[in-house]
Amino acid sequence: MTTALAEPAYVALGSNLGDRAAHLAAARAALDALPGTRVVAASAVEETAPLGGKVQPAYLNQMVLLETRLEPRTLLEACQAIERAEGRVRTERWGSRTLDVDIVRFGQRRVAEPDLIIPHPELANRDFWQRELAELQSHER
Repeated sequence: MTTALAEPAYVALGSNLGDRAAHLAAARAALDALPGTRVVAASAVEETAPLGGKVQPAYLNQMVLLETRLEPRTLLEACQAIERAEGRVRTERWGSRTLDVDIVRFGQRRVAEPDLIIPHPELANRDFWQRELAELQSHER
């Protein structure tokens, strides 16, 4: 579902399996190809230690700023489809993944649904997200 006016949405990308940089590039391209959506800017790519205490490879992380006419639920479904297209299989929380695509912020909206919370509840706990968000905020209209 789309709305008439485009809204800014901040989407975090992460990968720690396979060709991590290629997974991030595929996610950026797929997000830019969504109806009524374009990638306005992308943060620098940052390598980070895994969260959640599991032994696993380091992550490459990046955040993108979108302008989108999609509703948050529709964007979430698109993000999950992009993850699946890059081989993401959801097995365990905090587990390794080829691609993670998370909506961090969506305009001024607040959403509290069982599987969609905006702003993302982990934003305050992830300093790399905060750095990436700060890098991108100057591009918001």
